[in-house]
Amino acid sequence: MKRFYKQAKVEHSDPGYFVTLDGRPIKTQGGQPQVVPTLTLAERMAAEWQNQSEELDPQAFVFRDMVDYALDVLPTEREATVEKLLRYAETDTLCYRADPDEPLWHRQRDVWEPMLGALENSEGIRFERVSGVVHRPHPKQTMDALRMRIERLDPFQLAALEQLTSLSASLCVGLAALEDGADGEKLWDAANLEEDWQVEQWGADEEASARREKCKRDFLNAMEFATAARGR
Repeated sequence: MKRFYKQAKVEHSDPGYFVTLDGRPIKTQGGQPQVVPTLTLAERMAAEWQNQSEELDPQAFVFRDMVDYALDVLPTEREATVEKLLRYAETDTLCYRADPDEPLWHRQRDVWEPMLGALENSEGIRFERVSGVVHRPHPKQTMDALRMRIERLDPFQLAALEQLTSLSASLCVGLAALEDGADGEKLWDAANLEEDWQVEQWGADEEASARREKCKRDFLNAMEFATAARGR
């Protein structure tokens, strides 16, 4: 599609902030007013439009698409999204480890244990650690507390958490990525610890490396979205 506007600007109304193209407010893909809670997020969205060339690139609308998901999809899919995230907790990557006599186990312990411990301490919960792949359920208190934590999130933070968690295969990593000052590079490396281990042993695959780089960009973009939606 050809660019059909000259200027993208941010404007304010009582519910929040919105982007206009040559003075016309943008709507979501579902036809709703595209109003966001913070100036920071609205400015990121306006920049996506303003930085487009003469031919619009749909892949460049990262923030717009996440906002539309939060506004169009989550109001009716919120409960299903919470359940989906809790399923990641049940089989969280950080809880499943190699056998204790293997070198990989020591790296998993050193990298993952502080992250799990931090979430356990903040929420007053306990995760089950497993060596191998046999599922071991977490205590009901843990799952109930995680549900409450997720249900407190607004639609924008929930949209970010869904993407962060699915990309990392870890609710623990996803929740950590929502914290102010979180180190995205460190969190991404933690989520991919086992893949990095395999690369060290057997070498890298070019296609797999390219997929991982794309997923990493998506992960860092979701973190930036969550931060902008908090007005940081």
